[in-house]
Amino acid sequence: MRRLIPILLALIILCAIISVFVLIPIQVERNYGPPSPRLSLGQRYQFALRLFWHDGLLTAPSNSSDRFFTVDAGESPIVIAQRLQSAGIIRDSRAFLDYLVYTGLDTSLQAGDYHFGANLSIIDVARAMQDITPLDVTFIVLPGWRMEEIAASLPTSGLDAAPEAFLSAARSPLSFPFLDGASTGEGFLFPDAYILPRATDADALVAALVRNFANHLTPDLETGFSNQGLTVHQAVILASIIERESVVHDEMPLIASVFLNRLRSGWKLDSDPTVQYALGTEGNWWPNPLSAFDLQFDSPYNTYLYAGLPPAPICNPSMDALRAVAQPAVSDYYFFRAKCDGSGLHNFSVTLEGHIQNECP
Repeated sequence: MRRLIPILLALIILCAIISVFVLIPIQVERNYGPPSPRLSLGQRYQFALRLFWHDGLLTAPSNSSDRFFTVDAGESPIVIAQRLQSAGIIRDSRAFLDYLVYTGLDTSLQAGDYHFGANLSIIDVARAMQDITPLDVTFIVLPGWRMEEIAASLPTSGLDAAPEAFLSAARSPLSFPFLDGASTGEGFLFPDAYILPRATDADALVAALVRNFANHLTPDLETGFSNQGLTVHQAVILASIIERESVVHDEMPLIASVFLNRLRSGWKLDSDPTVQYALGTEGNWWPNPLSAFDLQFDSPYNTYLYAGLPPAPICNPSMDALRAVAQPAVSDYYFFRAKCDGSGLHNFSVTLEGHIQNECP
């Protein structure tokens, strides 16, 4: 019997070794996924044992607050791990490294700027560093867009602002001095390329666009509007029409002169874009061409039916259109019509007879 004791002990030790080399790797793979194919058989066992030892540490939250963290190009995983621990983002750099190597994520850490939320685990941080999503996004508002077109661009913009919320915010009265007379933000959502945090919501987006308009509304521009007998609101309405009428920006001052001459003479503006604005629907905000029936559509925006300016801007005009209103060309023109060569340029005329002669054959 005594002779069997050493044999039994040897069997127990052998079973323990088998459990270490078989059962522990199985358990680790169940918890953390398969090991990297780059690892040799011996390395797989080695790092499986390390992860088994670190088990509770890998999933425990760090008790840290929100942190920003930058990884420089070419920075090694060891240095990154040490800096993460020093910043309080992870609890243990060794456990972080072991997890990276075991899973193979050590080869795909991305350089860039990160925003880590509070109380992340080592695994959370390791996975987050595989996809560097910029903290800010570029959001472009094109000249001539109406607010609905801006809203339609939001789902693919990367911003948190929802289209419906944006429209609600843009249609609400805003508290800027130059918005006196404006019932919505239409016309004042300044076209530009914006660098904005992804977390920008609808209210913040509208505020940013209108604030940018305010930054571009210089004293010289306001003086120019006043010299034309226009308030800021009226000037923006006219600029929005010019924006939609123009293809070549160099023509904007001349087009502005035509509309200003008509306004001073009490003529109707007869502008197609104002009718397009009135008729526009989702997916077809600027219907074209317009029929004779369309030109009779009863709307206060229809400048074929109603004299003077429409009640509000029809789009968000560019700086060039605003300058054209402030500094229009001096002319006797009352008419303009697109040239027949497809260039986007216009023929201008003083009389209706000349305007008719400019009609395409």
